[in-house]
Amino acid sequence: MDGILLINKPKGWTSHDVVAKVRGVLRKETSLKKLKVGHAGTLDPQATGLLIILVGSYCKRAPEFLKLNKTYDVEVTLGQTSTTDDSEGEKTPVSSAQPTKEQVNEALNKFVGEIEQIPPQFSAIKVDGKRAYSQARLGKKVDLKSRKVTIHSIKNTDYDYPHIRFTADVSSGTYIRSLARDIGEELGVGAYMSDLERPRIDKYKLIQAVQPNVEILAKRVFQP
Repeated sequence: MDGILLINKPKGWTSHDVVAKVRGVLRKETSLKKLKVGHAGTLDPQATGLLIILVGSYCKRAPEFLKLNKTYDVEVTLGQTSTTDDSEGEKTPVSSAQPTKEQVNEALNKFVGEIEQIPPQFSAIKVDGKRAYSQARLGKKVDLKSRKVTIHSIKNTDYDYPHIRFTADVSSGTYIRSLARDIGEELGVGAYMSDLERPRIDKYKLIQAVQPNVEILAKRVFQP
């Protein structure tokens, strides 16, 4: 039992929830009590979409899958910031000004290409051996260094204030929550990510995926 499994992560599930569910189902179906199961790239609990699950010896190939480019369908809400840079955090009003469509498109275009991006305070990045989110939950601000990421494209833009919706093709390591926050800063009105779905990871597509609670998951495991 070695390979990958493409899962459509439901809203409200953590990536670890999916791994635990899939592990339980696969161990039951195969009678392999020590079967290893992991994932290749987390999705936030409120996000949905494609999650690559690694099974057996493929768990050792996680770095290979983590490096793959990804596509996201994004909704950004203007006018407020969030402590978590998404809809889960505490909101702070910034401005009621309504940018024009031209201003929105101009702002989005500034982020296409290689950019410097500071990860969210609520992220799994380790600083001095501790996860940033664990410090953020204690009300402590962590000094997170900026990193270079690439936004290959931003397309299919739809703007109906206060919501901006678009599809972004990005490199590995890109935080869409940070992109949403930075778009708000560029427009001078504040913003946070209010919805997110991942329809593609490199050549793997959401349409190929199954729900984590589907029976006979073992038949869905394949070797790319």
